[in-house]
Amino acid sequence: MPYVLGIDIGSTTTVATMARRRGPSWARPEVVALDGDSATLPSVLHLGADGTLVVGESGTDDGSRTARGFVGRIGDDVPMLLAGEACPPQLLTAVLAAWVVERVHGREGEPAEAVVLSHPAGWGRHRRDLLHAALWEQGLNHVTLLPRTVTVAESHAARGFAGSTAAVYALGGDSFEAALVRRNAHGRYETLGFPQGLDRIGGADFDEALAEHVRTVLARELAAIGRRETYITLRALRPECDRAKRALTVDTGTDVLLTLPAGPTRVPVSRVQFEEMIRPAVQATVDLLVRTVRSAGLRPDELDAVLLTGGSTRIPLVAELLAAAFPVPVEVEPEPQLTAATGAALAACEVVSPRPRPAAPEHAPRPAAGPRRAGPAVPAPRRPDHDRMVHSEPPPRPPVRITPLELPKASRLALTRGRGREG
Repeated sequence: MPYVLGIDIGSTTTVATMARRRGPSWARPEVVALDGDSATLPSVLHLGADGTLVVGESGTDDGSRTARGFVGRIGDDVPMLLAGEACPPQLLTAVLAAWVVERVHGREGEPAEAVVLSHPAGWGRHRRDLLHAALWEQGLNHVTLLPRTVTVAESHAARGFAGSTAAVYALGGDSFEAALVRRNAHGRYETLGFPQGLDRIGGADFDEALAEHVRTVLARELAAIGRRETYITLRALRPECDRAKRALTVDTGTDVLLTLPAGPTRVPVSRVQFEEMIRPAVQATVDLLVRTVRSAGLRPDELDAVLLTGGSTRIPLVAELLAAAFPVPVEVEPEPQLTAATGAALAACEVVSPRPRPAAPEHAPRPAAGPRRAGPAVPAPRRPDHDRMVHSEPPPRPPVRITPLELPKASRLALTRGRGREG
């Protein structure tokens, strides 16, 4: 059955959704399970001893052969190192995207009719060109790149958001991005103004805050055990804190469970305690969103909504602080970690079956200045400047000369699935 694919490769996790053709129309995008039954896949590549790039966590402690966070490094003038070799981050991103495309191809028995890959809204043409070239090298010459800002807005629009101008609050695994979108004259969303971001603030930062709390509570017990036992205990702490963080989005309290030599240990933590640990970081993201809105010449009350994306936006404190700063609806989908990929799949539907643009009357009056309120959003078709900002783009980064990664041929062709963490 014909289908299109939307992919969102984040700093810590990758998500994909697909939409199937139902007669003349397309069905609502559905999630693609990439890591067992999990909707998310770690955005990690590991170089095996045989030269094969393995997708997902390797289960080893050799960090020199593991690459993560490579999407955010595209365009940097310092290459990443993988087993001592300089490796362009756009190549790693393209390899992961190719693995997703091929995995879905294998399951469906046919290739996708179109693929849309989201990217950070702050990217200029130089970074997009780098990724396009790397995708082409991996055989992906039919991929459309769209700003995550736009794909998030398209996903919310498909669920009923009919506003014209909105702020997008994107809270990732270890980064945050604030941006604005506005409908253009054709009912499609464009990025407005200049997106801004913060590194090292995200879900992983919240996990570490909770882990630090647990280490403080168990300081005496940890000091009494050996170095090896302490290492084993602390290695299991971060995944357990991630689980507890998720539990606290729906429960008012939970326990962080650890196994010490003396036996299982529980550290109780309430939602109030956890939110106080992360409040300064969350407040910093809200403040940046306010500054982003004002830098575009708008007031918070001039928006139609604040649109959320990212798994950590389910934390009640996020919506609470946003509601205090923005007197407009704060909208989050039931599974916000899927929002960007869902919008990418919706845009891919439009690439294959573009809707006709409304014909302008012969003597159409000149549109008035200010925000326009249009009908339901239509994802943008592929075109050279589909992600051009309403205002001017930041100046492109100068070309970066990076020695290509020389790996055995198997590393470029024989991509295998590694052991990935769940969730």
